[in-house]
Amino acid sequence: MPDLTPDRVAMGLTYYVVLLFSLSVHESAHGWMALRMGDDTAARQGRITLNPLSHIDPVGTVLIPLLQMFWGGVPLLGWAKPTPVGAQNFRKLARGHILVAGAGPASNLLLAVLFTVGLFFGLRSGARESQPVMHLLNTGVYMNIVLALFNLVPLPPLDGSWVASWGLPREVAARYDRVVEPYGQWILLALFATGVLGWLLSPLVNVLSTFFFRLAL
Repeated sequence: MPDLTPDRVAMGLTYYVVLLFSLSVHESAHGWMALRMGDDTAARQGRITLNPLSHIDPVGTVLIPLLQMFWGGVPLLGWAKPTPVGAQNFRKLARGHILVAGAGPASNLLLAVLFTVGLFFGLRSGARESQPVMHLLNTGVYMNIVLALFNLVPLPPLDGSWVASWGLPREVAARYDRVVEPYGQWILLALFATGVLGWLLSPLVNVLSTFFFRLAL
């Protein structure tokens, strides 16, 4: 049965609001960087926007987070509709792929910094007396660290796979592509389902989140 107690609903909604905002920034960053690289596909389709309605994926942005929210967890896992990119329009193909793919995780790290700044000032003002505000800021820091690191995993369809594919030396990249293109999604699913992915990412998440939270104190 779903947990619909007021505290759980309030906490879940806070996570969900931060998730929607963070995913919108992430996808907009892809589109913005693509535009800088010479491709206006995302811009023409209205995807460089913070309006979450433009980025919603029915499963990844609605169903999965809501199930996590009300069935005993928090919506840390979620994804948006992929930003359309016409790589053939990039002025420099490899550079374009790397920067456009990396812009998403970079935007989440930037958001983590901005939420940390907000937390720093919140702890030194009247906002510290407002539990919802402090919860929102803490959530913003932690969730964006998780999103950044998760998306940097070099397995498709995550951004890290594009960075690796176009950033590695061509011979190494060709061998990498032969493995990850047909099997990468299944490897990612297996790592997630078995908890190995969480085990691998947790130390990095803990180090970065501890660093950011200490900066705010």
